[in-house]
Amino acid sequence: MITIWKQENRKLVEGERTDTPIWVDARNVTREDIRVLESEYGIDTETIMDILDPDELSRIDREDEYTLIIVRLPIFIATNEVSYFTIPLGIILFPNMILTICWADCELLGDLTNNRVRGLTLNDLPAFVVRVLARADLIFLRYLKEINRRSNSIEIELQKSVRNNELIQLLYLEKSLTFFTTSLKSNQLLFEKLMKTRLIQLDEEDRDWLEDVAIDNRQAIEMSDIYSNILSGMMDAFASVISNNLSIVMKRLTVINLVLMIPTMITSFFGMNVNVPMMKWSGHWAIFVILGVCLATSFIAMFLLSDKPIKKRKMTPSEQNKLRRKNRAAAG
Repeated sequence: MITIWKQENRKLVEGERTDTPIWVDARNVTREDIRVLESEYGIDTETIMDILDPDELSRIDREDEYTLIIVRLPIFIATNEVSYFTIPLGIILFPNMILTICWADCELLGDLTNNRVRGLTLNDLPAFVVRVLARADLIFLRYLKEINRRSNSIEIELQKSVRNNELIQLLYLEKSLTFFTTSLKSNQLLFEKLMKTRLIQLDEEDRDWLEDVAIDNRQAIEMSDIYSNILSGMMDAFASVISNNLSIVMKRLTVINLVLMIPTMITSFFGMNVNVPMMKWSGHWAIFVILGVCLATSFIAMFLLSDKPIKKRKMTPSEQNKLRRKNRAAAG
């Protein structure tokens, strides 16, 4: 879908293509939109395909008629398995028009069209680009904080019960942080190139603003690295907990198996075709034998399954004096 925006009373409103500076917003791009971008706006097919590539990295190129900037944006889709990931946004800068291309909708474009970005003006297109980059960094930082809060809540649930569902959610969050770290580092290279080159004409105020954006981007990179390390350590810790719980279960099953072997061994004697003790006894001797075996196996199971620590014997005063003299001799 292609929408044309113009500015009236410092607000963006939908309009038509005019001689005044406009913003052409192409998102959720279809085949028909690609044809319109090629025929009416003169965008190369290769450029459009690069922008629509989900794995395209951030970069800036100068063409004959326009300047192309590709920046990675954060996006949140609750229905996806990996809810937080990044997508490329193509910003094509003409002398009197700015055109953005994105294969999906995102929060950044919604903030721009809903006039939630301060200082946004179409009369200064390079400043418009800097405002877009600054807004992208703010969304990155906000999403990183949301990921950290979600990982903390999942950690609390895992402390109560270790289940596969929570572990898979942590795995998805770790994958999101990997996407964010890669995209932020790619954007950082773009910011440095914008500050060192003159591919777009920035005044002194815009350059200062771009330096602040680069600082925020470095902060986002550090936050992403920290959260990723914390999440990796948490995953390793819970993996050890699961392994330890499995060892405890196997220990108990082994003890139960050993205890059950005792009555099985005793009853197997009475199934053989040989004379055994108490074979000719009369009365209810079998009941007493069964009760005795059950009591013995119960006491053995309780002893083996008890996890109480062994109490240490207190040392007598004479033993303590001997130990002190021994330590002094060893120290001397």
